[in-house]
Amino acid sequence: MVIQESNDLPKLASPAQRALAGAGITHLAQLTKWSEADLLQLHGIGPNAIKTLRQALAEKGLAFRPEHNG
Repeated sequence: MVIQESNDLPKLASPAQRALAGAGITHLAQLTKWSEADLLQLHGIGPNAIKTLRQALAEKGLAFRPEHNG
């Protein structure tokens, strides 16, 4: 496992930061394993945090995991 030296997550409100830390998410690339709906289930993550994270992922050419339909 490669451990990155810096936290590359964007600046978020404290509740969102705590929610991500509590889920073990410390780096942007880890979010590609999560769907937006999954993240919204975390206490402290709301639409503003999702928007900020989506933009940060897009800047790196990444995206949330697609939703499973059906």
